[in-house]
This record gives sequence, C-alpha cells and structure tokens, in this order.
Amino acid sequence: MDIMTTEFLTALLSIIVIDLVLAGDNALLIGLVAKNLPKKQQKKVILIGTFGAICVRVLLTLVAVRLLEIDGLLLVGGVLLVYIAYKLLLNEEEIDVKPSEKSFWGAVGTILLADILMGVDNIIGVAGAAHGNFLLVVIGLFISIPIVVWGSTIVIKLIELFPFIIYMGAGILAWTASKMIMKDAYVAPFFQSHVSMFSFELLVVATVLFTGYITRHRLQKAKVATR
Repeated sequence: MDIMTTEFLTALLSIIVIDLVLAGDNALLIGLVAKNLPKKQQKKVILIGTFGAICVRVLLTLVAVRLLEIDGLLLVGGVLLVYIAYKLLLNEEEIDVKPSEKSFWGAVGTILLADILMGVDNIIGVAGAAHGNFLLVVIGLFISIPIVVWGSTIVIKLIELFPFIIYMGAGILAWTASKMIMKDAYVAPFFQSHVSMFSFELLVVATVLFTGYITRHRLQKAKVATR
C-alpha cells in the first residue's frame, strides 16, 4: 500500500474514526486519574500517560497485525469486530472507574494498565483497518489519541449532539470486519468476484446498523418504562 494513494488515505481515515469513537472511555479515565493529583502534576501525568498509552497501543496493535496474518485469525478477529461494532450502537455504559492512586508514577501505571484492558476493541479495529501496514498504525494512533485525550469533552459532546457519528463509527468497524473476514485464507475462495465482495460488505454493515438501531431503541424504551 503506497503512501498518498486512495487506499492508504481511506485506511488512515478509518483508523482515525475508529480511534475517535472507541477511545473516549480511555480519555475520560486519564482525566479521572489526573484529578487525584496536585494541580502541578496533573498536566505532566496526562502528558506522560498519553504518550505511554500511545506507545503501548502501537506495540499491541503491531502484535495484533502480525497475529492476523495467521490463517483463521482474520476470520475470528472479523467476527469479534462485528460484535464490537454492534455493541458500540447500544446504550453506552457509564464508566465505573474510581482510581485511588495519588502518587505520580502510580497514576501513570493506572493509566497504562487501564488502557491495555479497555483498549482491546480499539486494537482489533485498528489492526484490521491497517491491512498489515505498520506505518498506518503509527500515524493513525499518533494523530487520533492526543485529539481524544485533550479534546475528550468536545468529542463526547459532539457524539451526544450528532448520534450519527456513532453510527458512522459502527459502520466503519463493520466494513473493516467484513474485509477481514473475506481476506482470511479459509474464506477468501468464496469471494472471487467484486460483486460478491461488495454484497457481503453491504450485508454486514446493513445488518450491524439495523440490528443495533432496533436494539438501541428497545433498550431506551425499556429504560423509560422502568422510570
């Protein structure tokens, strides 16, 4: 995949959108941890925590990219990503994290550990969208993660004001998942024509968006009914 080609730029845009949509919880956690520290240390822990989170995320995503080269794992990762895309459309759970670390390095350690535990969906999505291109992984993460961390409040407000952003993110995840599934060595023989590939992509994206939309509204109605 050459730089500045349509394929490269499309994949890069997908990675940035995936990060913006999926990394909000991680950004809020960094803010929560920083609040426990003196004001003089807050900016420093956010900076170090963010840089460390990016480095850890890059390493884990590169490992995931390599793992996805093993026959069968693209299929497994694709199916898991379909579920992640569907889950994204459901009512978001509140973050139930109450970090108690008040030392500087303890706070940094909390941020890195939480980023690993909370970032699995993000790692799978980015690894799938990168199509094995390590440069895409690094560029995408270095562009999007700082945006989310320092602009997390803005990102969250935008998502609340414009719910279609969530649907766009879920659609991109579903589209990435369909490509992962079709590229798997065990599945690829069934998709030899562009028509069959496009039809499968459309089916996966439409199914995720439709079922997610229906389930989301049913959950909202159930919440209203119990109040």
